[in-house]
Amino acid sequence: MMLPLEGLRVLDFSQFLAGPYAALKLADLGADVVKVERAGQGDLSRYLYLTDTRIGGESTIFHAINRNKRSVAIDLKSDSDRAAVAELIRGADVVLQNFRPGVMERLGFGYEAVKALNPKIVYGSVTGYGSAGPWVDLPGQDLLAQARAGVMWLNGGAEDGPVAVGLPIADILAGAALAHGVLALLLRRERAGIGGQVETSLIEVLADLQFELLTTWFNDGGRMPRRSAQNPAHAYLAAPYGVYRTADGHVAIAMGKLDLLAQITGLDAAIAGLDAFAERDRIKAGLAARLATRPTADWMAAFVAADIWAAPVMDWQELTSSGMLDLLEMVQEVRRGDVALRTTRLPMRIDGTRPASPRAAPALGDANDLLSRGWG
Repeated sequence: MMLPLEGLRVLDFSQFLAGPYAALKLADLGADVVKVERAGQGDLSRYLYLTDTRIGGESTIFHAINRNKRSVAIDLKSDSDRAAVAELIRGADVVLQNFRPGVMERLGFGYEAVKALNPKIVYGSVTGYGSAGPWVDLPGQDLLAQARAGVMWLNGGAEDGPVAVGLPIADILAGAALAHGVLALLLRRERAGIGGQVETSLIEVLADLQFELLTTWFNDGGRMPRRSAQNPAHAYLAAPYGVYRTADGHVAIAMGKLDLLAQITGLDAAIAGLDAFAERDRIKAGLAARLATRPTADWMAAFVAADIWAAPVMDWQELTSSGMLDLLEMVQEVRRGDVALRTTRLPMRIDGTRPASPRAAPALGDANDLLSRGWG
């Protein structure tokens, strides 16, 4: 199968997660992605460990987000290395970077300099908080961006303090937005013959993530959302929306008529008749007491039969045991020499087939021959 981006050349200066995630999506669609890394050290995520698990001497983070790429190791203080990189830029289609504003300009590879080398280049940048303003020099890190974006006050319950999302959502969303922008500019280049620059930031994508709730707040007199004190799951939605303990696990309930839930669970009809917004916590407390009396499977059978929107709360073992990831072909094995690991795949199909590549994350400088011979 010919992938949509086969033949596309991407030179990726980015590190950690946001930029490399964008490059990963392009690589999965067939692009030839070459990481530009510091000689002797490389991308710092090679040594950013989530656990004590190392694969080939490097972190699982690096392997997960840099599979299917190549690497050149350079010293940007070296005139010969800078000249080699400039030559690669002349033959590239896309350049990606996620340094703080001004860093790439000081290195000599900001957008204007790159555009002078290659007028049709598509140049993508991710920052923490944009390229101007009072936050421009602050560290653009996921947790810190979550803290500034208001999103932490949407998680947890009414008695909790701010609760962070347990995933690097800003980085991943910024990478996805960057990939979207790059693809849009590539289409424009195909139609109009011009390159361009796409920029995004962690704070922008976190604002976009909250578009429904911010729109409500903008147009609701500035009333702050009030998180539920009982079985929290969404700061705005009424009962029964939440996660509930059962006799042997947990079940999530999204939508459902309270009178029908009362009938299924034996909930006091008086409680079920309360206003689902104004008396949210009282209703949820009643449901919680009833749901704790029986196993998850029993409740799920009743909910499915009554078309109540509910699901068992699964862990990773239960998810994989369900067979859905295998059915969807979302897991693959990748290799680099003696290094082999299981990881995820591109979350889309092209012409009915999910793209996959057996190539793992690159060894530092494994494509350094490009520096002498170019993209050939």
